[in-house]
Amino acid sequence: MPQKIILTVLSCFLFVTVWSQQDPVLFTVDDTPVTASEFNYIYSKTNGKKADFSKASLQEYLDLYVKFKLKVQRARDLKLDTIPSLKRELAGYRKQLSSNYLIDKEVTEKLVKETYDRLEQDIKVSHIFVAKPKEKGKQQAALSKINGLRKELDQGANFDKLAMEKSEDPGAKTNKGSLGFLTALQYPGFYDLESAAYNTPIGKYSEVVESPIGYHIVMPKEKRDARGKIEGSHILVRIKKDGSNQEAAKTKIDDIYSKLKKGGKFANLARTFSEDKNTAGKGGKLGTFGIGKYEEVFENAIFSLKKDGEYTEPVRSSLGYHIIQRNKRTPLPAFAEYKARLTGLVKRDARYNLARESMVTRIKKESGFKENTATFSKFTSSLDKTFATRGWKAPKEGLDAPLFSIGKESRTLGDFVKHLSKSPNRFRRGKVSPESVAKELYNNYVSKATIEYEESQLENKYPEFKALMREYSEGILLFEATKRLVWDKASQDTVGLKAFHATRGSEYKWQERADIDMVTINTTDKALAEKIYKYAGKKSIAKTMGKFNKKDKTILVENSTFEKGKNKDLEKVDWKGGARSALFEKDGKMAFIQVNKIIPPMNKTLKEAKGYVVADYQEKLEKDWITELKKDYKVNIDQKVFNSLIK
Repeated sequence: MPQKIILTVLSCFLFVTVWSQQDPVLFTVDDTPVTASEFNYIYSKTNGKKADFSKASLQEYLDLYVKFKLKVQRARDLKLDTIPSLKRELAGYRKQLSSNYLIDKEVTEKLVKETYDRLEQDIKVSHIFVAKPKEKGKQQAALSKINGLRKELDQGANFDKLAMEKSEDPGAKTNKGSLGFLTALQYPGFYDLESAAYNTPIGKYSEVVESPIGYHIVMPKEKRDARGKIEGSHILVRIKKDGSNQEAAKTKIDDIYSKLKKGGKFANLARTFSEDKNTAGKGGKLGTFGIGKYEEVFENAIFSLKKDGEYTEPVRSSLGYHIIQRNKRTPLPAFAEYKARLTGLVKRDARYNLARESMVTRIKKESGFKENTATFSKFTSSLDKTFATRGWKAPKEGLDAPLFSIGKESRTLGDFVKHLSKSPNRFRRGKVSPESVAKELYNNYVSKATIEYEESQLENKYPEFKALMREYSEGILLFEATKRLVWDKASQDTVGLKAFHATRGSEYKWQERADIDMVTINTTDKALAEKIYKYAGKKSIAKTMGKFNKKDKTILVENSTFEKGKNKDLEKVDWKGGARSALFEKDGKMAFIQVNKIIPPMNKTLKEAKGYVVADYQEKLEKDWITELKKDYKVNIDQKVFNSLIK
């Protein structure tokens, strides 16, 4: 069995929980402890729904796990963990596991769960807004203004009034800064604003948050269960901006509504009467949408419909009058169902990079990150316009200068230059300063180095990862020890196999068998087939072939031996020597079976039974190995701890 398959199985079988000082030891193999939590998790993981924690079930599994630990102990005593090829294999698995472990643990999992929790609720939000000028020199003034507005709030100013009077949101003068209801992922790039909305208590205001367009102070006003997604259609009768046709529009929409009530088809009426040119030709279909796409009055109307297919009475919006139909309501899926898709959405959102940057900042702070800004400044000052092209010539001096350090590791300018030489991200078109390109690549390099450093510390900081690596290590050791002491020995020990077969040869028996000839007549001429069949009833098969195979191979014969009940074709003939079946069709040709003799039951030779003998010999070696291990190693089980696991 391939090692990867073995290790995949062991991965499910051997995963352990975090050890702690309070975790009691269930059993020891010599001086090596196995904790209750380790065993408890493995038992639950392996048995799934069948894990009833009964004494019998726990005892059965404990016996299996003790045997596993005995084998691992033998592997270590044989120094199998020092074999270079196995160490390289484990290092390869570690690299695979660690490459995504940190990002998934620190960023992806947290963001996905946070986003899902937010998607379960819609938040009605108001804000006070100050736009961020494109010119960096003017941004400080905008920041000072928003900070001043927040100070006014701290001094008791009314939020709604302040929004109406001083917010730079054009709609604030009439809506008091209201953004309506929002939900997670609704506005890409506005993660900080979204977080402020969800993290600030209802009726309170947030700290100043920055977005791609400016600065905000956020006040959540109301929470409700998430509306999710809805697929709808509408029929629109527009009202002119001056309102001159309002009465005629109302008459028209009421007439359409009357036609609907009398049994008219919604889609047909939309095609005929709707004044929304984008949807009329599609029967009024708007597609699937969530909150925030249409006016609040429109959304409230469609989401108030209780069943698919229902439609509203005429509803007035800023565009005119609508009749709105609910086609299909899609609530938020359960987390387990939505997790994979939500993970993709989160990774494509700006929040993912923000969280990643936050993680890098934390790691740098905890690991004592230090950088030599003088080294980098000297390097960038030497760059010219060739830096962003293939014509750039890397410096050859000063490469030993320290660039930055993290933990006990350090990187030099030479390390960075080597990275730049291989990086395709260096090549740029247009008027881009070499300093800005170098700064961007340097920041990416630092982030990469920081994450690599943290990945090297995973066993020290994450007990789950340490346990995961232990299971892979023990899996490799178990595979190698079993291969050497059981599998290889069983297949290569010819003397042992012969002796084993000699003592248990009667267990490998042939049942009664029939030696038969399957005679196929290669012709579509039924008369000829009957003639051959009749002739073969009087003469031997050999003479029959001699007579009819002179020009071509009309008759084909295949000799075989089958045990009774192991071949369906033999049901067509009597089970006795000399018996012959009637003609029958086989693969588009005519055929018959000739039973030459019946062979009585007998023992199989080693060659005939080798596959079965090797498998049984492996089982014997396995049992002998366990017996030997139990003699060589002392196993001490704490019965009180075991009893505490029983439910």
